[in-house]
Amino acid sequence: MDDPEHDIIDDIGTLVSEERELRDRSVRESGLGPDEKARLHAVEVRLDQCWDLLRQRRALRGSGEDPSTARVRPADEVEGYQG
Repeated sequence: MDDPEHDIIDDIGTLVSEERELRDRSVRESGLGPDEKARLHAVEVRLDQCWDLLRQRRALRGSGEDPSTARVRPADEVEGYQG
């Protein structure tokens, strides 16, 4: 049986590893090139979206609703979250 939350957690782990690698490379090599900077930003946004989706699913389940109704929110929405 597929577990969407397990898949989201796996995605988060993969993205965290890539983010860490890019950040380490930026320190070791005195910065990132434009493509790497863009990729780092994309990874950060995707991480925020994954965490948001996971929180949505858990909140829905906790309130007795269907967690499969959770949706990935647009980047500008999750990036502006202050909570």
